[in-house]
Amino acid sequence: MPQLAPAAHASAPPHGAGGRATLAVTATATAVALMNYTAPMLTLPDMAVAFGTPASAQAWLLNGTPLGLAVLLLVAGSLADAHGRRRVFLLGTLALGLTTALGALAGSTLTFTLARVAQGAASAAVLAGSLGLLAHAYPAGRDRIRATGIWGASVSGGIALGPLLAGALSLADWRLAYGVLGAAALATAAIGARTLPYDRPEPHRQGRRRPDIAGATTLGLALAALLTALTLGRDGWLRPQVGLLLLASAALTAAFAAVEHRSRTPMVDLALLRRPAFLASVLGALFTGLAVIGLFSVVPALLQGGAGMSPLGAAWLFVLWSGTAFVVALQARRLAARLSAPYQLTLGFALSAAGILALLGSIEGGPWPRLLPGLLLAGAGSGLLNAALPRLAVDSVPPERAAMGSGANNTARYIGSSAGVALTLALGPAGPDTALLVSAGLAATGAALTLVLARGHRPGTSVAQTTSR
Repeated sequence: MPQLAPAAHASAPPHGAGGRATLAVTATATAVALMNYTAPMLTLPDMAVAFGTPASAQAWLLNGTPLGLAVLLLVAGSLADAHGRRRVFLLGTLALGLTTALGALAGSTLTFTLARVAQGAASAAVLAGSLGLLAHAYPAGRDRIRATGIWGASVSGGIALGPLLAGALSLADWRLAYGVLGAAALATAAIGARTLPYDRPEPHRQGRRRPDIAGATTLGLALAALLTALTLGRDGWLRPQVGLLLLASAALTAAFAAVEHRSRTPMVDLALLRRPAFLASVLGALFTGLAVIGLFSVVPALLQGGAGMSPLGAAWLFVLWSGTAFVVALQARRLAARLSAPYQLTLGFALSAAGILALLGSIEGGPWPRLLPGLLLAGAGSGLLNAALPRLAVDSVPPERAAMGSGANNTARYIGSSAGVALTLALGPAGPDTALLVSAGLAATGAALTLVLARGHRPGTSVAQTTSR
């Protein structure tokens, strides 16, 4: 295990080589976490056969990691603020390596899903700690815009490379991809332990030792009820158990809000939702998951099943979407001087909706060149979303709550993606065009919401000036 020195021995934010090392290690770990997240998109058909997983339960093979992410990201953000972002980040990267390697040994749907939930919990620490470390290394200005843009590109790069790695290695054995990713995470943890500068826990939070278990529990139960309802909806949306689970999810969500409102040390400060920028960050992340990640998590499996493509062929087409997102995320910082982050979200959702609509009629049976315009358009939209969301996440909260801001943003993203995957698979019997239309409608809704919030956002206003606890 890497030796974690006390984070309280920190000094000023790193500059020069220290900042570059922080960016390199956090971007690499984030890419590995996202590769692990997306690898099952290509291995899903082989895993379902190996485990004997029925169609109604296949959503859980994809949703284990986002479930763990969504439930624990806010806890991880709070722990990173209280105990040191370096400490939480390195422990998360180490745990990601171990649990990913163990997932390669799973022998059933249940054990693989549990391993994926554990990988999601580890990824939560990686993601929450990484943006907190970047906020410490790059306090403000153009350097922060550049750093968060590169970090956002690592998200797109990881999303792109995960299915490609899985598609290539699945020709031999689908389990190999998880072994390789586990080794990569362990190597990144070792490098990070040697190169990352120490950071100081926030003084007003050093005494906080107890994570918000009540909040995490109610949020986890609410999400589990929602995912179960959407999974069961595949076999009939009007069945009583589906309605009861949806009602339970709504009640548990209300309970989560009540717990956070009354808690002295909540996972997320709900008062920040009064800020248009923070609300845009959370809703933008939620609809990115629902409309974009949820759909494209299932597209490779649809291409293998409906169009009869090989895993590697489906992976290359997926890379066209995710690779375009990677390139656009890298270049999106050039828009920062002209277009605020909320307006970038609006544009990203609009392009995503247009790209998804362009895919109508081409998922099943059509020649693969028909997919290209839609994949390129949707990829450009996804790149804008991936670049704008991390910048807005840290800029919309006080500096001492940067990890909490990134945790709230990513929690919303993975709640949305979990629900989006389950919804897309549940709509499968109606045909892929139905899922495409629903996703395009959700993307258009995201565009409308972020446009309204962008008009209420005043760039340069300090969160600390308008929000206090």
